[in-house]
Amino acid sequence: MSGDGDFGLLSPVSASPAVGALTGDRAVIAAILDVEAAWSVVLEEAGFAPPGSAAVVTEAAESWAYDAASIAERAQGGANPVIPLLADLRGRVRQLDAGHPGGALGALAAVHTSLTSQDVLDTALMLLAHRVVSALLAEVKGTTTALAALAQQHADTLCVGRSLTQHALPFTFGLKAAQWFHGVAAAARRLEALESPVQFGGAGGTLAAGTVLTQGSSLTEGSPSGPFALADALAGKLGLAPVPAPWHTNRLAVTALGDALASLTDSFGKIASDLLFLSRPEVAELGEPLAAGRGVSSAMPQKQNPVLSVLIRSAALQAPGLAAQLHLAAANFNDERPDGAWHSEWQALRGLLRLALGAATQLRELAEGLRIFPEAMRRNLDISGPLLLSEAVASSVAPLLGTDRGEAKAKLQAVVDQTLQAPAAEQTRIYTKLLREAVPASKLSDEELKALLNPANYVGEAAEISRRILAAYPEFSRTNTKGADRG
Repeated sequence: MSGDGDFGLLSPVSASPAVGALTGDRAVIAAILDVEAAWSVVLEEAGFAPPGSAAVVTEAAESWAYDAASIAERAQGGANPVIPLLADLRGRVRQLDAGHPGGALGALAAVHTSLTSQDVLDTALMLLAHRVVSALLAEVKGTTTALAALAQQHADTLCVGRSLTQHALPFTFGLKAAQWFHGVAAAARRLEALESPVQFGGAGGTLAAGTVLTQGSSLTEGSPSGPFALADALAGKLGLAPVPAPWHTNRLAVTALGDALASLTDSFGKIASDLLFLSRPEVAELGEPLAAGRGVSSAMPQKQNPVLSVLIRSAALQAPGLAAQLHLAAANFNDERPDGAWHSEWQALRGLLRLALGAATQLRELAEGLRIFPEAMRRNLDISGPLLLSEAVASSVAPLLGTDRGEAKAKLQAVVDQTLQAPAAEQTRIYTKLLREAVPASKLSDEELKALLNPANYVGEAAEISRRILAAYPEFSRTNTKGADRG
């Protein structure tokens, strides 16, 4: 690519050689060429191209031989990159075919015959997405393995649960990690279940050219070499899903993929948002993994910025808009081939793939190296003291007061209100004292009161909820290995 290419200078979340290799212009060119090469094999195997021609096309379809900048510029002439790339491919096929040792094979007959640009580009983008999703899911499974391990290791690690920014109830870090896992695993399962379909319909979506191609063989409907069978064969060559009919203007395959990618980045964003708060110095319950040169400030040397969380959150904030763009395009696919809606789809889809893969890579590193500070969790839990157990007290003590339940709750609320008027350092002592005065020891012993005000005794079914979450997604929760392979 030329020096003016897009290297992600303003997109640091996806500025990675690994992401670029799977989603960059060179990857798009490779996917288009792979479609054309696979189609040449299908035609030759079906007897619609001369023997040996597919090998010529496949050799000509090596992506390194094509100038991405030139193709991009010339794409303006036909409003899509397939047209100039196809012209270059045909030129290389002619050259290689002419130099064939046994004489020209007529290999051009195997190039693009009966296809249209949308067939090739839709199929190429599905192929590109299929490759990206495979890499993405490998990163996700590394993340979920790490989160499952945290959920199990910290099943009894107390922390404070927060509601509307305020301390609410005792919680466990194990359950927090399990809920992070839950969001990612559920979204990843949805993404994993999607199929990447082949596109094959010809210029108007009627398979007219494919019918003309095959009818000269006196083939009957349902023949293994009919146009539908050719489409299925192309899907098989590329590892894509066969389809019952062309989908030129039915964009569910694209919007479903976009929605699944956006949902996955939503789950990433939830984790990043929690970490951005929990890693604040005044909270300090968690810390990102340390790495030389990471998190530095250009002006404040003392800072250690949580940049992994920042980048992940930035991806989560961008993804919904791109998914919405796919739906906007789908709703405007007029006629049998659209005028602009299709074209507006490409960058949005690729942008989602880039963001999701980049964020997934960073989240895996974050999850596998997350620093946990249980002492800080307990310190923050203790800020509210026994007041954090007010719900437990109301449920257990109100029936003991021997009065109307509403009146009993009002009495206990008065204890809370009076306690809150005291200095923070005195609230634990005052609340315990007032509660002891409100409830006779004959009805609630000192030991029972102490147990009631122990936060470890009021985490409900936290451990069981975590267990059930992990059990629901066994393919994402295997914790008996060090992590999923980076594939």
